[in-house]
Amino acid sequence: MGVQSKPAHLPPWGAAVAGATGAVLANSLVYPLDIVKTRLQVQVKRKPGDEHHDHGPHYTSTWDAITKMVAEDGIRGLYTGMNGALLGVASTNFAYFYWYSVVREVYFKSKKLPTPPSTATELVLGAIAGAIAQVFTIPVAVVTTRQQTQTKAERKGLIETAREIINGEDGPSGLWRGLKASLVLVVNPAITYGAYERLKVTMFPNKARLTPGEAFLLGAMSKALATIATQPLIVAKVGLQSKPPPQRQGKHFKGFIEVMQFIIKHEGLLGLFKGIGPQILKGLLVQGILMMTKERMELAFILLFRYVRQLRSQQLAKAAELAAKAKATLPLTTK
Repeated sequence: MGVQSKPAHLPPWGAAVAGATGAVLANSLVYPLDIVKTRLQVQVKRKPGDEHHDHGPHYTSTWDAITKMVAEDGIRGLYTGMNGALLGVASTNFAYFYWYSVVREVYFKSKKLPTPPSTATELVLGAIAGAIAQVFTIPVAVVTTRQQTQTKAERKGLIETAREIINGEDGPSGLWRGLKASLVLVVNPAITYGAYERLKVTMFPNKARLTPGEAFLLGAMSKALATIATQPLIVAKVGLQSKPPPQRQGKHFKGFIEVMQFIIKHEGLLGLFKGIGPQILKGLLVQGILMMTKERMELAFILLFRYVRQLRSQQLAKAAELAAKAKATLPLTTK
C-alpha cells in the first residue's frame, strides 16, 4: 500500500506548500506551451471566403505558433502574462492540495478501518477539493487567459486587464466567467490525482516513497488520461474566458455549451480537440515535474518536522534536567 493511501503525514498547509511549489516550478519551465495552446484554442479555423477574418496572426500548428510569436515579439512574446499565470497556478494548487488533504483526513477519520479509498471515492474527494479551489482562484485564471490572447498592441498588465474585465458588460462577475465550466472541469484534477493514487498502489505497492523518475512517470500518465477525457471542456472554458471571436461581433458566449456549439458549427467535432498537442505535452511535463517536486518537498517537510520535534524534545529534557538539579541544590529550611 502506498503512503498516499494513509492519512497524510503532513498537515494540510504542508501538502499545499509542497504542491504549489511543484506547480510553479513546473509551469514556469513549460510556460511557452501554455500560451501556445491557449492561442490555438481560441482561434477559429479559417475558411475560404470568410468575411470575419481577424487581423491577428493565424496558427496552423504548435511550431507555427511559436515561430510567429517569436517573429512578432521576440522570445518575450512566449512569456506574455506569465506573472499572472504563475500567481494563478500557485493559488489554485495551494488551495487544491490544502482542501484535498483536508477532505482526505475527514474521510479517513470517518472510516473505522484504515482501508485505501476506492477509485470512485478518490474521484469524489478530488472533485470536492477542486470545486472549493476554483471558486476562490478563478479570477486570476480569467485575467491570465485574457492576457495570453491579447495582441501586442492590446497588451496590458495584470491589474489593467482585471480592470478592463470589471468595466465590461458583466461587471465584477466577469472575473468569474467560465466558473460553471471550471466546476465541471474539476473532474480533470480529480481524474489526474485519482488515477495517480490508483496507479501508485498498483505499480508500486508497499513503497513508502517514490523516486523522482517514478513520480514523474505516474504524474505524466495520469495527466494524459485526464486531458484526453476533458479536452472539449478545456477548449470551451478558454473560449468563455477570452475575447469573443470576430464572427461573434463582440458578443460574449453565455455558457460553455454555446461555445461548443459554435466550435462544432464552424470547425466540426474535431474543433473541440484543437490545441490538444501542446495541451497534452504541457500536461505531461507539468504533472510529471509537479509530482516529482511535490514528493521531494513533502519528504523535506517530514524530515524538517522530525528534526524540529527532536530538537524540542532535547530542549525539554535539558530544561527538566536543569530544574531537577536546581531543586536538588536548594537549601533545606526548617521551621
